[in-house]
Amino acid sequence: MSMFGMSVFDVFASLVERLADLVQPVFHGSAAAAAIVLFTLLVRLAVHPLSRQAARGQQARAKLQPRLAELRKKHGKDPERLRKAVAELHAAEKVSPFSGCLPSLLQLPAFFLLYQLFSHSGHTALLDHTLLSAPLRGHWADALGHGGPVGGQGLVYLGLFVFVAGVATFTYSRTKRQLATQPLVPADQQEGLPGLGVMTKLMPLMSFGTLITVAVVPLAAALYVVTSTTWSALERAYLYRDTAKALTAPKAPEASEAS
Repeated sequence: MSMFGMSVFDVFASLVERLADLVQPVFHGSAAAAAIVLFTLLVRLAVHPLSRQAARGQQARAKLQPRLAELRKKHGKDPERLRKAVAELHAAEKVSPFSGCLPSLLQLPAFFLLYQLFSHSGHTALLDHTLLSAPLRGHWADALGHGGPVGGQGLVYLGLFVFVAGVATFTYSRTKRQLATQPLVPADQQEGLPGLGVMTKLMPLMSFGTLITVAVVPLAAALYVVTSTTWSALERAYLYRDTAKALTAPKAPEASEAS
């Protein structure tokens, strides 16, 4: 198993190193950093179909919300009957309550390999390179010890922090707006998923956790995390652009009747 793991790392490292050689005429001394960003984008592009599948699953579940609300109203005092009715509805409409989770879980092995590749110097010689003046194997703490927060290395991290903060703010604002369009389901009616309400409330804040990650991991891994997080933010903004409309659409007839 360990030999298989090492062979996978070797393949990934070889691909990134070849990509660095390819972009070297354009990025020069920062070619390795550019290769990490480009390679991460290529991997995210490869698993994009899984994200599209997750989006379709969430949109399918969103269309069932009015019928689920009726079931909760009808069987709210009988949790066992409610769970059975919800399961029957999902089966009849061929919608899985976990269809949005499974594709995301399938992406984890690729992301784990990339993170491990860019976090440990033994996997690739790419970490001997730099991004501007900051070593790819270095940490923010190392940069603070070489010129402080506004030194050559410190400015590289400062730029990453500003960029990540911008992406996190975008994600936070969009998630808050999306959650505002859909009523929170009571904790005792969340279809057998305890803790979902708490996770929903914390979700907008989780995007800012990337700032901590960038501060503690090697710069090479930070580039991977920043690239992947940015891709996720833009991808979700595109794939889930119609989710809020799907959730609010059933209310339109009521509004017209009232008028």
